[in-house]
Amino acid sequence: MSHRELYCDVCEGVALFEVPPCVDGHGIDCPELICTGCGAAVVIATLLTPVPRSTEGRRHRPARCAA
Repeated sequence: MSHRELYCDVCEGVALFEVPPCVDGHGIDCPELICTGCGAAVVIATLLTPVPRSTEGRRHRPARCAA
């Protein structure tokens, strides 16, 4: 079982959280965690952001001054 120390809102402090038995097949990578002190559940969500395309190799055109 995987354990992590996180802040628990119910306990109002840092507490030990563990991964409960996961029925979805995530194993220790399950995003659900349970506080071992009070039983509060949290879900850890990962956010994926796209990486901007590289502009390397493109010509940079200098801005023209309006005169």
